[in-house]
Amino acid sequence: MASSLVDLLTTHALQQPDRTAYRYLVTGDCDGEIQDLSYGRLAGRSRAVAAWLQERGLAGSRAMLLYPPGLEFICGYLGCLSAGVVAVPGVPPQGRSQNHRAVTRMRRLIADADAKVILGGREVIAALGAMVEHLPELDGITCVATEDIPDDAAGSWREPDLTADSVAFLQYTSGSTSAPRGVMVTHGNLLDNQRVITERMGHTPDTIAEYDHELFVSWLPVYHDMGLIGPVLNTVHLGVTATLFSPLHFLQQPARWLTALDRYRPHTSGGPNFAYELCLKHATPDLLDGLDLSRWRVAFNGAEPVRAATLRRFTETFGAAGFRREALYPCYGLAEATLMVTGSSVTAPPALIEAAETGPHAGAADAAAVSSGRPGPGTTVVIADPERQEEVPEGEVGEIWVGGASVAKGYWRNALATRETFRATLKDRQGRFLRTGDLGFLRGGELFVTGRLKDLMVIDGRNHYPQDLELSAEMSHWALRPGCTAAFSVDGGVQGEQPVVVAETAPEAAGESEKITDLIRSSIGTAHGLSVHDIVLVRPGTIPKTSSGKIQRHASREAYLAGTLSVVGVPALS
Repeated sequence: MASSLVDLLTTHALQQPDRTAYRYLVTGDCDGEIQDLSYGRLAGRSRAVAAWLQERGLAGSRAMLLYPPGLEFICGYLGCLSAGVVAVPGVPPQGRSQNHRAVTRMRRLIADADAKVILGGREVIAALGAMVEHLPELDGITCVATEDIPDDAAGSWREPDLTADSVAFLQYTSGSTSAPRGVMVTHGNLLDNQRVITERMGHTPDTIAEYDHELFVSWLPVYHDMGLIGPVLNTVHLGVTATLFSPLHFLQQPARWLTALDRYRPHTSGGPNFAYELCLKHATPDLLDGLDLSRWRVAFNGAEPVRAATLRRFTETFGAAGFRREALYPCYGLAEATLMVTGSSVTAPPALIEAAETGPHAGAADAAAVSSGRPGPGTTVVIADPERQEEVPEGEVGEIWVGGASVAKGYWRNALATRETFRATLKDRQGRFLRTGDLGFLRGGELFVTGRLKDLMVIDGRNHYPQDLELSAEMSHWALRPGCTAAFSVDGGVQGEQPVVVAETAPEAAGESEKITDLIRSSIGTAHGLSVHDIVLVRPGTIPKTSSGKIQRHASREAYLAGTLSVVGVPALS
């Protein structure tokens, strides 16, 4: 029995060395340049990288992975696993607009993970070489372009001594400027979650045979858990084929995703809710006429709130291209549980609860709450009252807690956060649970996610912490009072969650409101890549705070929605 993905890769390379593991659409187009990576070649390149790491005594240490979109990341990642080195996926600096944000995050991750080596593509490694003078974090760190490691290095590879409890990689979940948190995902966690994904998504031997091993198409970023644990690693787990292309190419032309689905006819493909909305915006009659989506069985939708209106419109629009309502597949997961926690049925459409039945559970823009399906085998989901440490009755909203072998080991070098998040207990149940910080309820064994207990905002599939946006806003103009800014998200309908900033300003700046608003918008756009939905400047001392002086973001959001904020230039309500 396989004890790690390394074992499974070895088996596939022996049994089907010539089968394509991954194909990469270099331009994002099916008729453009395509790169293929067979299982034999994948195993050889992974072992070459692993041997290079082993020869330098790096087993047990951390390796930062900084790759542009492409297949080389997969060789580097599996090379780390094959060497017993802890992989740390990161986002490489690229392009002017993303450079500052990516460099800031990269520096924090290198420092927090105490990385000893950086693996990357040639251009990334060359760029880092030019940054050494300005990045003290790179001092003493070996940087290597894994393309330059020779194939024959694989001959000296030694199988690592891995256990289920050995840490495979660190999945960082933090915002762009807040203290990073690296989730320690073990080899045992990876195998268990692959088992969950396989079962929940119906990736049976019969299905694999029916689809001639063509299981995935994915544009999702491979440094993110949804893109990595799902399409990339489930491919290795099962010995199937995945077609990949760059997230940027999808965002530039969303039709490329649909065209790839038509060409390769995979069983499974998906993304966050916003991806389906993008496809709807580009659904021209000519595009629909040329598509056949009838083979798409699992259209997974997760990582941000799943909207009933989006599901309905996608089915109505792409039904003309053969898309089946039963293929809609809302799911729920998080990095702290490796990835998947619950998933829908592969043979029936997702369950919806009409707003009239759910009352406060449903969003104002949707007619129904959407089920995220049932827990995977061996996974326990309970809805808890965290204050009382008790389960709440079925149908009642509480915090989602998760138990099972997919729950990660904890946060890297953060014992306090690990204890608070991964060691929750219930008075009437044995065992420890993961506190997700998400709110939801169970009905008929299915999970309905309704919101977040924590302040994390998920916008266009990316995580943002409100304190990051608040800091960027406060630093943009002298009149913005430190510690007196609230950032939160509101329901933007089909656009998904949208950020709003409410900030107190000094009275002396009463005539500069427009300038201040423009500066806040520009600062957040540059630092976080976000377009702010609304900026509201309010009078000093009016933002809701706790008795200890902490910003009450939920109360600020309620006041914003109710129109009761003390807006600068607007007469106060009597």
